[in-house]
Amino acid sequence: MDFVILSLVMLALGIYGLLTNRDLLKVFISIELIAIAATLNFVTLSSAAGVGLGQAFLVLAFSTDTAVSAVILALLVIVSRKYGTGDIRQILKMESKDESEAEKQ
Repeated sequence: MDFVILSLVMLALGIYGLLTNRDLLKVFISIELIAIAATLNFVTLSSAAGVGLGQAFLVLAFSTDTAVSAVILALLVIVSRKYGTGDIRQILKMESKDESEAEKQ
């Protein structure tokens, strides 16, 4: 039961970080916290059910999470190189300026 409570606390912290941060890297960390909380909850409940699949679920969840993290980090690098900032609001402003300039042409 302790792991379920820990999972819920990590989920709450991830959602709070996702809603309050404007920096892309901090948003990424919040998303990772949510993914880890889901993985912890999934593995805890599968091992509590008495089925021996908990370890297989853990390996599958970690490999999937690692692949998703690599893709997100690559996208963060591309966005920060293109716009020169990690602030979401500034990126959205620059993107809207680029779209309005493209419509004028």
